[in-house]
Amino acid sequence: MKIIVNIMLIAILFIGGCASGRAESHSRAGYNFSMLDSVAVVAVEGALQSRAAKNQIAEYFEMELLKKGYAPKEWSNIAAALEEKEVKAEDLGTEAGLAEAAEIINVPAILIVNIPHFGDEIFITAKMVDVADGSVLWIGSGTSKTGGILGLGSGWGAGRSQENDLFGGVPGGVMGGGVADYALSPQDAEKVQRLIRRMCNTLPSRLTTEW
Repeated sequence: MKIIVNIMLIAILFIGGCASGRAESHSRAGYNFSMLDSVAVVAVEGALQSRAAKNQIAEYFEMELLKKGYAPKEWSNIAAALEEKEVKAEDLGTEAGLAEAAEIINVPAILIVNIPHFGDEIFITAKMVDVADGSVLWIGSGTSKTGGILGLGSGWGAGRSQENDLFGGVPGGVMGGGVADYALSPQDAEKVQRLIRRMCNTLPSRLTTEW
């Protein structure tokens, strides 16, 4: 009986740890989102330095855009095109930078993702911007505490230099500047994807019927 009780307590603590966190989003009132067809994820910035991890997160957002009826452009192609023209993420906050990016990728709206912290607590923000006037069409944020249960407690913060700890030890090559390029571990990837799904739950849909 005591063993059963202990197992139940462990299960409750585990579920509580997974369920902790929050996500919210807001969209521009009165805007006709059905007019948007293509949307491009143009930046994944913040605590992550690994290109492989950024690719995964961009793809999770692309999946949510597809669910809502948008046609996201391939992230890797967009990132390569902007890098070739030397357009940086910080340039997208200026009118000139936004206009240049819009000309390069030819989409009516872009999605910018920021990850200020990725450790025992994950924090992600994202915003969809109208490239015509620079106005924010949708913005969402989400945070989730892991408590180290899923292996995220080993130092995902931006200050760590040991990439084997930061990215779960999954090799994916080495980028320039000595920054190791590691993908998210399966456990971390599942946690991030779940958080992004909650963030995008209220992203306005282009579809008349939700799937």
